[in-house]
Amino acid sequence: MKIDLHSHTNHSDGLLSVPELLGRALEFKLDVLAITDHDTVSALGEAQQWIDTEKAPLTLISGVEISTAWSDFEIHIVGLNINAQCPTLLNRLASQQQRRLVRAEEIARRLAKANIPGALEAVLAETGEGAITRTHFARFLVKTGRAATMNTVFKKYLARGKTGYVPNNWVAMAEAIQWIHDAGGQAVLAHPLKYKLNGKYLKRLVQDFALAGGDAMEIISPQQTLVQRRELWALCQAHQLTASVGSDFHQPTTWNELGKHLYLPADVTPIWANWANLPTPDVSTLARQDL
Repeated sequence: MKIDLHSHTNHSDGLLSVPELLGRALEFKLDVLAITDHDTVSALGEAQQWIDTEKAPLTLISGVEISTAWSDFEIHIVGLNINAQCPTLLNRLASQQQRRLVRAEEIARRLAKANIPGALEAVLAETGEGAITRTHFARFLVKTGRAATMNTVFKKYLARGKTGYVPNNWVAMAEAIQWIHDAGGQAVLAHPLKYKLNGKYLKRLVQDFALAGGDAMEIISPQQTLVQRRELWALCQAHQLTASVGSDFHQPTTWNELGKHLYLPADVTPIWANWANLPTPDVSTLARQDL
């Protein structure tokens, strides 16, 4: 069985629409997909309706990715198997969307001061009712010729200390974990190696996440080495966390794809071990490979 528990649509900073993402999941023979847009669950109803209408052989896991603050770092926590209709969760995510708007307005103000006008209007035109992220500003800066690539944009304009950098104003990591639990879900520490923390800080992050009630950590993503996967699983074991897998898919690229290389080793305990909503109740048949 092929599972990917971290993906994005154009309801946040993904490039694909809901039907396009689901169609691609089928193309790459996924059995289970979690849609985890940033601080919004607005894509989930449309996704389930598409699956039902098309009678697609795909199980949708209701998810969200919440941006949080931890020790001056922006840390992302994925919520899986949440109740996407939970009024309390929806109100809390609405507060995150307001934080996103405030941050976006300040980014645009700083860019305008540096003679780069029109950023907020362009971003709002692209996002509509979706979540605003720094990626939308990066796309605007590429389109207007300020940089050739997205990576260059972040280094030149949006990284800490640069013209368009605005410190995050997100909810605390422990609070976001509680939000997910209150909505009936499980909290997953997303892509722990993307934060570029040294070994000491990474261990501290995982420890704080576990002490706050976190449930699992993404130990498998397409770009990780076998050694990195093993080291992350050791951290999970040290803090009684289960393991999750996710491509963090935003758009088709040559280095990342839905479900690519997301197999767990045989001795790893997956987050989905006791899920009742998988296509088969026998999780031991899930495809794995030794690392």
